[in-house]
Parts: sequence; C-alpha cells; structure tokens
Amino acid sequence: MHPHPNQDVLLSTRKGLFRLRDGQLDLLGFLGVQVSNAVRDPRDGRIHAALDHGHFGCKLQYSDDDGATWVETDAPAYPQPTNGEVHVDPVRGEPVEWSTKLIWTIEPGHASRPGELWCGTIPGGMFRSTDRGETWSLVESLWDHPTRSQWFGGGFDDPGLHSISLHPSDPDTLAVGLSAGGVWVTRDGTRSWAPATGMNAPYTPPEEAGNPAMQDPHRIARCPAAPEVAWVQHHGGMYRSTDGCSSWTEITGVDPSTFGFAVAAHPTDPDTAWFVPAASDEVRVPVDGRVVVTRTRDGGATFEQLTDGLPQHNAWHLVYRHGLDVDASGEQLVLGSTSGGVWTSIDGGDHWTEVTNDLPPVLAVRFT
Repeated sequence: MHPHPNQDVLLSTRKGLFRLRDGQLDLLGFLGVQVSNAVRDPRDGRIHAALDHGHFGCKLQYSDDDGATWVETDAPAYPQPTNGEVHVDPVRGEPVEWSTKLIWTIEPGHASRPGELWCGTIPGGMFRSTDRGETWSLVESLWDHPTRSQWFGGGFDDPGLHSISLHPSDPDTLAVGLSAGGVWVTRDGTRSWAPATGMNAPYTPPEEAGNPAMQDPHRIARCPAAPEVAWVQHHGGMYRSTDGCSSWTEITGVDPSTFGFAVAAHPTDPDTAWFVPAASDEVRVPVDGRVVVTRTRDGGATFEQLTDGLPQHNAWHLVYRHGLDVDASGEQLVLGSTSGGVWTSIDGGDHWTEVTNDLPPVLAVRFT
C-alpha cells in the first residue's frame, strides 16, 4: 500500500508555501515569506495564498496554473472609522487598530456562489469577496457587534477570526470562531449573529466564565454530511455541538489532555473526530514529549490515542489551529508542526508516515 495520500497537500509555513505530492515536497513559492494560510478553491482550481510580510503588511496572491505563476491582489483592508468609533481591548486597555495585521484563514464560499470567498483576520474582522478575491468588503454586522468591547487577544494582542465554518446546504448559514471572542452563528447571510452557549472560560473571573463573548475557541470543525454536528478545540477544553454550533457540550476525561489547538471532523461520520493534545496553556508541548492524535468514533464518549509512526520520545512538536486536515474520504490525514515536522496517514490515523522534519514552522495544512 502506498504510504502517502493520493491528493496534493498545501503546506503553509513561516518561510514559504510548499506542496506535498506523491510523498514528495516541492516549494510552490514565497521562499522566506510567512504564508499564514493557503487553499485551493474546489470550484475553479485557483490557489489562494495569504502572506504576512511583517513591516510591509499582509498580501494575497493567487495562481491559476497550479502554483507555476502568481498574481497579487488587494488584501482585505479595514475602512477607517468615520464617527470616531473606538474599540478598546478590555485586557490591554488600548484601542484596537482598524488595520489588517494577519489574514488567518481563507475559505471558499458555497458551491452555489462561485465567486464567493471569505477571510478571517486579526483584529477580529471577517471579509467577503464576490469576485474570486479581487475585492473585499468587511462584514460590518460582526465588526460592529455590541459585544465586541468584550473581545480580547488570545495569543495575539488583538482578537482574531480563525475559523469560518460554512453550512454545506445553506449558503446563508455559517459559524465563525474568534480568539478570544467566542463562536457566532448567522442564519441570514451575516445580517445578524447569535452567540454560541455552553462553553466555559477558566481564564476569566468566575462570574464571566460562561460569557459567550469571552470564550477562546481554538478551532471549529463541522461534519459536512451532518452539518448540525461540529467540534471545537477550546482554550479550556474540548466541545461538541449537535445544533449547528449554537450550543456546545463539554467533553471531559480525555487522556493525555483536553488542551490543544487543532481538530478535524470526519466528512461523513458525525461521531468521528481527531484532536492533537498539548500539555497545557502554560506548557505548549506534547504531554511527556509524545506526539499523540486522539480520535473518537462515538461522539466524544470515548477516545483512543493514535501513536503508530509518530515520535514518542523527546518530541516537542506543537500543532497550530490549522495544522491538521482530513480529506473528503475521511481516511487520509495530514499533520504539520511548529518544529517543521509533517506526517500523513491513509487509514484514518491508525498509522502515520513521517514526510519530513526539516520544513520551517508549519502554520497550516490543506488537502486540495
């Protein structure tokens, strides 16, 4: 059996965009530049890459020829406040700049809307394009939400929108995850937003622990075949939803840890999901130096630890929010770490094959 996936994987790293194809790694572009995320739009084949040039700002580029050449387009840009609006970070006590500091995620829109793309950014704004990423508009209903004054930075100084989870059969329904601003659901095409309930924030004062606007979800993953079922890896634990991300039930007692960043949902089985645990918020490495993927096949009631092929001694790899992905079959997985390690599985995570330990820090992985 071939040990590697039969689909291409885009690997966004701290110093370039790479592609895994038939077990071989190739540089697609942007050597030395941080690529925060990249995705191939399944509707037209275009690859979109989000770049962070540091002092020179965020950029977007696309390729229509499988990465052979790239075209730069305008990145999402925040309008300047016209009425003196000021959003003050509740933790730092400083104004939040109306400026794109990071394009954290890019998501193709609904199949019925071929020109639609979505971007999630720091400082917590969401942008929509209707022309394949040529131009972008801020989703003002979320940016101007009255609870924004309670959102704060989770890992970055400002809030960040890292997860955009579209409902596969309803183009007007989607959920977003903000670090740290909670999970929000719209069912009317972003005209209004409802906060998700049921999460607990142990890092806040006790009276605020259940406040939906102060939660720090790390990643949302939805089951495409059963879109009312979704999973969240949260700063305070692991959660599952059975009502389309509107409310969440905590999953407890999972070894070796319920802390982590990445989660992937099986595309057809709503009871199956994968997580990548780390020791804790304060110790962001694998427990006991063992890289482990945990998998449930019964809706979170029980979990098994998947270790075959993953390093089990003095392995201190951290996996970021977008560092785990599963393909449309539910059998092929890819895992990328901040130590430059990449592993793949072709049997649902039962066995893993090391691809490399020599990449720059891996920020995001995507099957194409």
